[in-house]
Amino acid sequence: MLERLGKLTASRPKRTLVLLLAFIVLAGVVGGPVAGRMQGGDGFTSQASESAQAERQLERATGEATAPGIVLIARDGQAQAAADTLGQVAGVARAEVGPRSQDGATRLVTGTLRAGVDDEVVAEDVLAAFEDRRDVTVGGGAVMGAQLGETISEDLGRAEMLAFPLLLLLSLLFFRGRAAALPLVVGITTVLGTFLVLTGVNELYGLNVFALNLVIGLGLGLAIDYTLFLVTRFREELRAGAEPRAAVRTTMLTAGRTVAFSAATVAAALGALTLFPLGFAESMGIAGASVAVVAGVASLIVSPALLALWGRTLLPKRDVADGTDRWHRLAHAVMRRPGAIALVTAAVMLVAAFPAVGVQWTPVDGTALPTDKSARVVFDAIERDFGGSGSTPVTVAATSASPDAVRAFAEQIGAEAQALPGDTWRLTVDVPGDPTGERARDTVAGIRALDPPFATAVTGPAAKFIDQQATIGSRLPLAIGVLGLLTFALLWLMTGSVVLPLKAIVMNALTVGAALAPLVLLYDGVEPTDFLVAAALIFALSTDYGVFLLGRIKEARDHGESEREAVAVGIARTGKVVTAAAILLAVAIGAFSTSSIPFIQQIGIAVATGVLLDAFIVRTLLVPSLMALLGKWNWCSPKPLRRLHARVGISEGGPAPAAA
Repeated sequence: MLERLGKLTASRPKRTLVLLLAFIVLAGVVGGPVAGRMQGGDGFTSQASESAQAERQLERATGEATAPGIVLIARDGQAQAAADTLGQVAGVARAEVGPRSQDGATRLVTGTLRAGVDDEVVAEDVLAAFEDRRDVTVGGGAVMGAQLGETISEDLGRAEMLAFPLLLLLSLLFFRGRAAALPLVVGITTVLGTFLVLTGVNELYGLNVFALNLVIGLGLGLAIDYTLFLVTRFREELRAGAEPRAAVRTTMLTAGRTVAFSAATVAAALGALTLFPLGFAESMGIAGASVAVVAGVASLIVSPALLALWGRTLLPKRDVADGTDRWHRLAHAVMRRPGAIALVTAAVMLVAAFPAVGVQWTPVDGTALPTDKSARVVFDAIERDFGGSGSTPVTVAATSASPDAVRAFAEQIGAEAQALPGDTWRLTVDVPGDPTGERARDTVAGIRALDPPFATAVTGPAAKFIDQQATIGSRLPLAIGVLGLLTFALLWLMTGSVVLPLKAIVMNALTVGAALAPLVLLYDGVEPTDFLVAAALIFALSTDYGVFLLGRIKEARDHGESEREAVAVGIARTGKVVTAAAILLAVAIGAFSTSSIPFIQQIGIAVATGVLLDAFIVRTLLVPSLMALLGKWNWCSPKPLRRLHARVGISEGGPAPAAA
């Protein structure tokens, strides 16, 4: 299939590029506006959780949201006028004047939204209504969601402005010559093509706008990885004396297969995120899997056309030494003392990963916003000037036809009871301090541990945070199992070994732990879903580079090289490629670290750390030392699996280079 695809695009490269241009225009027109259609609300709570069920029950009974979505801080004398203005905004069910600040200068005004309205639309209308009012500051959960999405879009634009020039310079350095245009073309095709895919997905399932950061960063990174790998192999074939068309054919049969495997493994790793029923994780999983597949397809369609069109002009005029001799010598030096190097490297990785064990979880709240955003100003002022007033309390939705039983239970938990239509009751427990702090979480746990003679469900920030962690914990074993199984199956298909996939999974886990440790050291807390996304990305990209290396090792071994020499040849052929790809990808996704939103920063820092650790430590030291220790056992596989692999397995080996 890859040979036919390469032949088809390479035989008519200009026609292929014209069709590509038409596709890019179509994808830009149809998929470009997808950002404005995606959701920016709460993607961190499962809709099947107890807290979500309690919210829906109360919303059905009252027709209103369970907590104020808008919170204003107004001068004391202007509070009632601000409440009147707020109450006239479409989507606001009621507006009420709240308590005074401790110095008496300002008052809170809360606005409760109607059930089922678009929180972000209402938030934008409220911001517009008070745009010229200097005596009123607009905040609350709905405004925070809108300003988070807006800030992320601004940060993304700034990150692109910073990353693109650096990526262009590095691409010119690593690709040399006109080949530097190849990742740019494939990157644009990948990003816009993924936007087109997500436009269709968004019609069926509302995606979270945060996924766009992943699409752009990972799309550019994978486009660079794949095209660099293909160009490097194409140049090898040209130097070996092959004609351009023959070189394209061999490149597609060898490096093309590796790219296909890489795209599959990255898509599988990120697709495992969809097993967590949390909007943020599901959106990241869908977007990540989509961008991996589109990047693979784009690379395998665009690259053969441009390689055939440019031919030998892709060989630099001054063919600088590619460093294969240095990488070859380094591999043999490592394999001369494999036991000591493997032990020391593994120990260093374990020590580096140890801080990740002590991670402290934190929810997404007002502190996620920059201090100049109005929702952050209101959040800080509530904590500083109002003693935490206005924070959502612990709320219990109860269903009972017995008022006496409900009131007795309310007295037991220290709650205020309010009767609602349909035998529904709202019980409110005021808990001072942090809405998701230890005291609030203990209150939720205590209420849930009771057994009243009627149905109850607890909601509120603390309950949502508890439910989020419970959801992640319940799905984590399944997600790890699926991720491990898919990774094992794909690497087995590629290598025919059962040892190499297992070893790759263990090394990837070490890389994930070591890469996540900086988050624990740099931040007071890490958002749990963010931690999952970063871990999946690092695991996916570690597998990506492992596929590059294992493909070349297996090819050398299949062509008759000894065990250690095959490893040395594989590292020599991929060392520079993997290192360059890791640096470029660290820049592409590491640009997230410039965001003003902490949980976006954390993804950039963790992934950049992970890919660099994998390229410079794992692939350089741990892989060759372990492969030297195991020798022929690297390729061990039971007879039934060997027979099965002979029938269905796919190898990168390919044909020998075609003669000139």
